Amino acid sequence: MAGYRGGFGGFGGGNQMQNLMKQAQKMQENMQKAQEELEEMQIEGSAGGGLVKVVMNAKKVVNSVTINPDVVDTDDITMLEDLLVAALNDAYAKADKAYNDKMGAFGGLGL
Repeated sequence: MAGYRGGFGGFGGGNQMQNLMKQAQKMQENMQKAQEELEEMQIEGSAGGGLVKVVMNAKKVVNSVTINPDVVDTDDITMLEDLLVAALNDAYAKADKAYNDKMGAFGGLGL
């Protein structure tokens, strides 16, 4: 074929393709590192002035729940349930923010 220069038909040839592949691999490595950091984060949500605390990572895996004995009233379990829900929701909101802060740089790739 006369005039054939090789490459990728107008996409800048092999060197540019190699550079794109290297950039993609670097981005994938950075995403993996960010995912690992999200798993290691410890995010605390609380309610009732700290009477109920929930600790989770930024991927929303709950690690612990702490309930101050002063909030336990067998005649008012509903209040304890409400505090637990509020603490979970607080932790979830913080986990969402941490996740978006960390993963936003990747433009939603791999989500």
